[in-house]
Amino acid sequence: MFSFLKRTTLPAPGEALPGRAEPIPTAATHHITGRPLQGPYPEGTERVYFGMGCFWGAERKFWEMGRDRIWITAVGYAGGQTSNPTYEEVCSGRTGHNEVVLVVYDPAVTPFQDLLKTFWENHDPTQGMRQGNDGGTQYRSGIYVTTDAQKQAAEDSMKVYGAALKARGLDPITTEIVADVTFYFAEGYHQQYLAKNPSGYCGLGGTGVACQIGTGVSAG
Repeated sequence: MFSFLKRTTLPAPGEALPGRAEPIPTAATHHITGRPLQGPYPEGTERVYFGMGCFWGAERKFWEMGRDRIWITAVGYAGGQTSNPTYEEVCSGRTGHNEVVLVVYDPAVTPFQDLLKTFWENHDPTQGMRQGNDGGTQYRSGIYVTTDAQKQAAEDSMKVYGAALKARGLDPITTEIVADVTFYFAEGYHQQYLAKNPSGYCGLGGTGVACQIGTGVSAG
């Protein structure tokens, strides 16, 4: 979790580890809500995946929004080449995957902009292939969308937040916004880790700059 010595470039096509055909085991239910971790999810819900550093702390930011607003959270791997990777393989930097949080929500109850605000304000999206003391490709900032509306909203929010960061003298945003990635659930012990281990490591830290999406500020 703490090394700056990890690989900071994504593997080229053909360089990634091969992975495996079968999914690795994970938890059956959410540790906090008891809901089925892998679904089925209620009709009308949508999925999105956020990469914002170590996924233990990132997941907590979203379940803390409340079970009435977020149907499920889970941690896993996305944005890479290796099929059904293990945590150790992802940590090697040879899968191309990012540590991400799956968020399942009902947009009629929780506007997507609320998720984006939580995302932008709870990590530093300017750091490239690291987050705080955590270095490596698995800690890059990313939004992995599943609908066109999510993609447009994410891009608009990045413009708004990028302008706010620039006004404070901070670096440009390095967040990747990607559609149609494959998500792999992480091992069971990673799921809701900080609920099971309240004193566990969390390296997340924001920039201190508020995100103004949803407040009438235009993306320009």
